[in-house]
Amino acid sequence: MKRAVLIVNPFASRVTDEAVSAVERELMRAAYVRTVRTERPRHAIELAREAGDADALIVFSGDGGFNEALNGVDRNDLPLGFVPGGGTSVLPRALGLPRDPVGAAERLADALAQDRTRHISTGRANGRRFAFNAGLGLDAEVVRRVDERGRSDDGRRPGDLAFVGMFARTILERRGRLEPALDVVGHGRAAFVMVANVNPYSFLKALAIQVAPEAVFEEGLDFLAPVAVTPRTLPPLLFAIARGRPARNALRGHDLDRIEVHCDRPLPLQADGEDLGDVTEALFEAERRSISVLV
Repeated sequence: MKRAVLIVNPFASRVTDEAVSAVERELMRAAYVRTVRTERPRHAIELAREAGDADALIVFSGDGGFNEALNGVDRNDLPLGFVPGGGTSVLPRALGLPRDPVGAAERLADALAQDRTRHISTGRANGRRFAFNAGLGLDAEVVRRVDERGRSDDGRRPGDLAFVGMFARTILERRGRLEPALDVVGHGRAAFVMVANVNPYSFLKALAIQVAPEAVFEEGLDFLAPVAVTPRTLPPLLFAIARGRPARNALRGHDLDRIEVHCDRPLPLQADGEDLGDVTEALFEAERRSISVLV
């Protein structure tokens, strides 16, 4: 019988003991399952590296746990599966899995039993692997400011409404204006950069945030970089992103292997919603067909 390692982040917003047991039952239809739980930040990186000769690695977590596991995997032939356990869980939703953890586990068990996999590309932001997006400037600052609010008593991260509120607050503090603050090499000046490995860039509940509508997992990286933001240009920009339409007054790139950015001053960098600190330079690189996922 096949062997699968199940990495569980018990602090993810939708992970409970009952949900873990239900996910295990579904997966055990296709494999012997060894469950391990994360105990601290970056622990999923270590657990993924210790997957050994397992036939599959499944992660039941939010996007932060998925990102850590991706950065720990060192075998591109190891099929990966992602069970949505966070408030947003962009990666499994972008792969077409149900938002319900048990429903997603059922699909993954069927894929594992039938050896049904798909090779997809990932990206790297200054060496850190990411699955669906990375950002430099505004969205990374919002991620940081939400993280600084801390977690609830039960370890849960703030939800989507916290990000919306913090985005609005960050824009209002600047009176709706963001001037050019960086240079996208070969493309021009911009206020901030959003790099996408797939469409959508993220989700707000059921609403897909479509920064780069043409981005797909099988190709390189796309980016959107507004040249500047003003009270007049902000509403059309938000409308374009919500509807998946080309944004005006913005730099764009599609299916790229490399995006190099130089900043006027240190700016925050994020990958898959994980704060990577302040940087003055950022290099985003595509890793084509780098991992195998259960579909």
